[in-house]
Amino acid sequence: MVLPTKQGAIRLFRFAGISVFLHWSWFLVAAFEIQLRKGDYSSPIWNVLEYLGLFAIVTTHEFGHALACRSVGGRADQIVLWPLGGVAYVDPPPRPGAVLWSIAAGPLVNVALFAVLTPLWIMSRHLGWPHSMPDAYGLMFAIWMINLALLIFNLLPVYPLDGGQILQALLWFVFGRGRSLMIATLIGFVGVAGIGVLAVLLHSWWIGILAAFILMNCWRGWQHARALLRLAKGPRHNEFVCPDCGESPPAGEYWGCGHCRKPFDMFATHGICPHCGAQYVATRCANCGRSHAIDEWLIPTSVPPIVA
Repeated sequence: MVLPTKQGAIRLFRFAGISVFLHWSWFLVAAFEIQLRKGDYSSPIWNVLEYLGLFAIVTTHEFGHALACRSVGGRADQIVLWPLGGVAYVDPPPRPGAVLWSIAAGPLVNVALFAVLTPLWIMSRHLGWPHSMPDAYGLMFAIWMINLALLIFNLLPVYPLDGGQILQALLWFVFGRGRSLMIATLIGFVGVAGIGVLAVLLHSWWIGILAAFILMNCWRGWQHARALLRLAKGPRHNEFVCPDCGESPPAGEYWGCGHCRKPFDMFATHGICPHCGAQYVATRCANCGRSHAIDEWLIPTSVPPIVA
């Protein structure tokens, strides 16, 4: 994926073992956006609060992804905030149910926020805030709208948005991992075209940048889908099976050595890198995501009884 990294970012805080970083470009875009909308309130302070509210919602959304991923045995320890929103670096086990929950948990956070913000907004209207405290009411309404807009936008079935990844996870149950990803990215290309047309009609460079970002990641997803399909059709080490799911590992240089960075076949060399001699005791299953010692993958060979 073409995603921001913590390089060039400031670490804000760490919660539940998850570090949150803020990319330097956020400050530039924040200054521009706040200046652009300074007439919405009587003081720029309210614009700052609105922008901070936006990213508070985004951060909460990303924590939903990360915590859900960890609840199914995946890895998630980093969130990066940047001008286009936020990215939770999640690595759920490669199972459709685990991926579905890890992705769906983000929009579910927005649903929960909607249930909290809606009565607060209605209450502020009944208390007369539109007249007595117009700035506070405007901020309340803006945050309510931001959360709703993020929920609707993220649920669009356009890969790699949450909606596109949820669609891919649902299709995975029926078509398998590679084919479901290919279908999701094809739909994503159609969605990108629609977003691009919208950017032109609205003369919005911001929507255009977003469309370009989605297009790049959709293309990467398409390439990954092709690689997964080739892998599924390729040869297997039938003398090994995963102790958990019973899937045989692929035969080929699909493992990268952590020392010399060169690819090799983990099972052909029994866990020893032929380039630098580094030895690996265990490896992770590409199908279920669980790790086991390589010896545990071996299929026991039956020995015929000796007839005296």
